[in-house]
Amino acid sequence: MATTVASPASATAPPVPASEHEARDVAEAARETEWAHPSFVRELFLGRFRLDLIHPHPRPDPEAMARAEPFLARLRALLERVDSDAIDRTGQIPESVVDELRAIGAFGIKIPREYGGLGLSPLAYVRAMELVTSKDGSLTALLSASQSIGVPQPLALFGTEEQKRRYFPRLARGAISAFALTEVDAGSDPANMTTAAVPSEDGSHFVLNGEKLWCTNGTRAELFVVMARTPDRVVGGRPRKQITAFIVERDMPGVEVVQRLRFMGLRAIENGLIRFTNVRVPRENILWGEGKGLKLALTTLNTGRLTLPGGCAGVGKSMLQVARTWAAERVQWGQPIGRHEAVAHKLASMAATTFAMEAIAELATLLYERGGYDIRLEAAIAKMYNTEAGWRIVDETLQIRGGRGYETAESLARRGERPIPVERAMRDFRINLIFEGSSEIMRLFIAREAVDHHMRTAFALVDPRATASDRVRALGRIVRFYPAWYATRWVGRGQLPSYGEFGSLAPHLRFAERATRRLSRAIVHAMVRYGPTLERRQMVLFRTVDIGAELFAISAACVRARMLQQEGQPEAATLADVFCREARGRIRRRFSELFNPNDAALTRLSRQVLDGRHAWLEQGIVGMLH
Repeated sequence: MATTVASPASATAPPVPASEHEARDVAEAARETEWAHPSFVRELFLGRFRLDLIHPHPRPDPEAMARAEPFLARLRALLERVDSDAIDRTGQIPESVVDELRAIGAFGIKIPREYGGLGLSPLAYVRAMELVTSKDGSLTALLSASQSIGVPQPLALFGTEEQKRRYFPRLARGAISAFALTEVDAGSDPANMTTAAVPSEDGSHFVLNGEKLWCTNGTRAELFVVMARTPDRVVGGRPRKQITAFIVERDMPGVEVVQRLRFMGLRAIENGLIRFTNVRVPRENILWGEGKGLKLALTTLNTGRLTLPGGCAGVGKSMLQVARTWAAERVQWGQPIGRHEAVAHKLASMAATTFAMEAIAELATLLYERGGYDIRLEAAIAKMYNTEAGWRIVDETLQIRGGRGYETAESLARRGERPIPVERAMRDFRINLIFEGSSEIMRLFIAREAVDHHMRTAFALVDPRATASDRVRALGRIVRFYPAWYATRWVGRGQLPSYGEFGSLAPHLRFAERATRRLSRAIVHAMVRYGPTLERRQMVLFRTVDIGAELFAISAACVRARMLQQEGQPEAATLADVFCREARGRIRRRFSELFNPNDAALTRLSRQVLDGRHAWLEQGIVGMLH
């Protein structure tokens, strides 16, 4: 039973930080708690290596890709004419470029054709963003923020038919949109949100007040998806904060762009601080329903995150091209630097990792496109893994280019060298580890889902808030599930001469199957060892997540290589083999340090640093805080 009890505090009232329990309750209420569809990664964390869920590799729809080709060709031709260094230098995307993007339909790639969009597939969209990102991160931000998380995505997922008829045609014609969730004191913890929408007396509209920070496209958007607190509801005898999603139009009175924000990279990103003052938003502009905004945001991000892994793969390809070309041209000590082992190994690792990044991005996208598959964990791992792997590739490219990598393209051009913008690529890429959920938040999200089954089964037994009857029921679940499950996590297909159809890659899959069972045992051992405090042992959880991510990457690389071999590209197996060899080493290291004895010492020291006990280390500097 849920009832409305009060309106949220106004935006002008002093914010009261949410308690730990309140923050957890808000986050848990927004989680997708059911698994109606299969997930390879979820099964992996439960110790079941369900390769049948991703193999044979899903194939792109030939008809859908054929329909995408003319658009992709027009997009490529446009990008080849864009002066990205000028965009970076001026901090502005020329209006002529934006108009050209509108003219070819680049703002309506996935919008159905009946509403005026191109109606292309998710894979075609991801490949378009890969193409754009390989050239210019600021253009990607403009297009992706407008479509991956802006109005089109939640409208497609949750909008009414009337809302779609009203907004899709505008968006398809090039109306730019933005997603407004983050606030000064509310980022990954939405319980601290203060932007409020209070219903009018007659219930016909809501009055919106508050500010949103880091709103990408916010400075030029015509339409916003705005998350705001609406009146609390009583659920189970306790008040629970409600967050609702609204479609807000830029020309509604009270919508104000306070400031365009500037950043280290993506110099032309249209990101702003947006203020809403007594904005009257019609009730019919609610997306999905009252109190469903946070779940809408999380679901939107689940699918919206698929864009970033593809874009990162595009950057990986671009950097590999730069590094390979330079390593072949630059001669030192009598031979090209690519022949020296120190650089040669970098190139090999970059090529193998780029192959895996594309495998991860396209597999996750095609699983989503196929339908009947729960993508939330795959999308989160793809985002986390590819952004971190891509950053390493950019860093290695700069190292291989040396001083020329650190020098700006403009400076290189002035002295007659090719203006290769590795320095800009590094500045532009860094935000990807923060965008749409930082790496740390991704690991927390994945870890929570990874232990979900165990939490449902056993947590009540050690939960101090659980009742006696809760504990008795938990004990029954434990007795029914764990003895048989745990015993079968010790023996499996990876101990047999299996996966023969993968040829030279079969040993990697056998390793992955064995490691999958070992990982699930390790998670249970951690639960037994730490009990209810496991959720605070973030480094232990993060290491299990990293192992799971590497296992997904190995699997994606192998099934993609197998598919490409069947299509006449046998060299794909070489790339997959080297990637898997390196990934297996990373997995072994993570297992060896899973319960790192240094964790406690590091935690103690961190608390001392926070308390200022080691501030003496900071003497002898001028610093940046003055």
